[in-house]
Order: sequence, then C-alpha cells, then structure tokens
Amino acid sequence: MNQNKEASPELKRQGDANEKKIVFISITVAVLILLGLLLFKTKPTPKLGMEEAREKAENFINDNLMAPGMSATISDISEEYGLYKIMVDVGEMSPIESYISQDGSLFFPQSFEIEKFSNNFDYDDEVTNKQDILDIELFVMSHCPYGTQMEKALLPVIETLGANNVNFELKFNTYAMHDKVELDEQLTQYCVQKDNKDKLIPYLNCFNLKGNSALCLTENKISQADILNCVQATDKEYGITEKYNDQSTWLSGLYPMFPIHQADNEKYGVQGSPTLIVNGQEIFTPDRNSQALLDLVCTGFNTAPAECQNELPNNTPSLGFGE
Repeated sequence: MNQNKEASPELKRQGDANEKKIVFISITVAVLILLGLLLFKTKPTPKLGMEEAREKAENFINDNLMAPGMSATISDISEEYGLYKIMVDVGEMSPIESYISQDGSLFFPQSFEIEKFSNNFDYDDEVTNKQDILDIELFVMSHCPYGTQMEKALLPVIETLGANNVNFELKFNTYAMHDKVELDEQLTQYCVQKDNKDKLIPYLNCFNLKGNSALCLTENKISQADILNCVQATDKEYGITEKYNDQSTWLSGLYPMFPIHQADNEKYGVQGSPTLIVNGQEIFTPDRNSQALLDLVCTGFNTAPAECQNELPNNTPSLGFGE
C-alpha cells in the first residue's frame, strides 16, 4: 500500500460528498493561528450555558463557514477538556466533532489526538480482484469538479485498452449536488450510454471540455429527438422531476435524488463523486492522471494485454470543465 498520502479532511474520497466538510474544516489553520494569539487573554469571561453555547456555535458556523445553500445543526453538546464539545451535523455524512470555549469566544473546528494522529492513509496500488476482462464502473455527479477531473483522466485509459479488454459503465450517485441542471445532464448521459454507447466517451470528452450538452450531441451526431424521448421516459420511470419538485424527498432537505443506480450505490457503499470500482473492488487513489490510472487498472488483469504498455499523459487534468 502506498502510505504517502496527504493528511486531508477529504481522506479517501476527494469529491462532492465531502464538499460541506471541506468548506467547514478548511479554515482550521487560520483559526488555530488566531487561537495562538487569543489564548493569552488574561481577563476572565463568564461561562455560557450549554444551550446558549449551542446557539452561538450554530449561528457562527452557518453565518461564516458553510457554503451558500448549505446549513449545519448542533446535534449534541457536552463538557470536555474544559470546553464544550459539539457534534456538528452537516447532512449526509457523520457529525463532525468540534469544540467551543465555555465563554463562547473561541471555536475549534477540529481536534486531533496527538498520540493517534498520523499523516499516513492507505491508498490502493493494486487491483486484487483479477479478471481476463476488466469491469470498470465510475460513479460521478455530472457537474462535480472532482468527477469531471476523474473522467478526463480515466476516459483515455478506457479508450487505450479498448472494448475487447474493458467493460466500462458510467453510473451516477443517488443524489445531485448541483441542482436541476445536473439531473437533466445525468439523464442525457444515461440515455447516450443506453442508446449510443459507442458515442459515450466522445460525448463525455466534449462535455467535460465545453460543458454544453446540445453542442456535444450535435458534434457527435447523436439525435437530440431520440435522446429527449429516452430522457422523458426515464424521468417518468424513476420519478426524477417529480421528486425534484417535492423537496421533502431530498437528501437532508438539500439535495434532490437521482435513483437510477441506487442498487449499485448501495451494493458498493458509494458515498461520493468520483467513486471508482474495478472488478467489483472500490479503488482509492490520489492520482488523477491517465498514466497512473492505466498502470493501476492494468494490475486487475489476469494477464495484462499489450495496451497496458502504452504511454499516456501523466499530467493531472483541471477540476471542472476545460482541459
């Protein structure tokens, strides 16, 4: 296992499922710098009651640390280490343990147990499930910047190995974080894959570069009328727009649902975009470049084909749309 991993709040999934946590914790360093200055205060201040401290912490987090459209709640508060320990609930992930001083003047976004903390996390350097032909599934959100980055790195690998060596399926998370435009695009991509599978990768290459669905359908000579018929039928089958219009069905009241691949999401325990599955094994890798991904997925063959010796770009693509 490759132990050289960046100590990051994203841990193994650098994706939108952790987007709120990233926003919330990214100011840790700045807060700790301020803490170094503020700890030298000598004037005593009155202790807040727990409910008052809870309200103050919750208001501070929502007013200053959360991205637009996102909110947090304090699900629990208790005394610990002369501070108030608070559990910050930001939606679909586990509550984040944080602290606020008992006078309400200092907020600590994150704590580390010094004896247990390590910079090193395990990433995969091998696909342990070997097959003659690879099964590669990539779960993304169509407008997730991390998902599009992974697609830009992975798609040249799929093209290089070819259909004789890889069964590739693009799949989607069960919820969308980029509103209706993402639901619509994911329906389009689902239908392109369903009815024009040989054009899926050219379409994705175009869309990840230009972010324009209609243009990319036209460039790849895909019938917009046929795609529209498929989109409407699929939308009706899964009730996607119906669920979008009923916010009570949204995940944590924040994210509309996209249940087309729900069974597979549950099967693999998919939590974020992107999630890469090779031969039924979830692969964690910090590398988002085509050469590194080619080398990694080729370890999943019983006997690696000659295409695994090809050289691909080793630069990391940009996040989001563009090169």
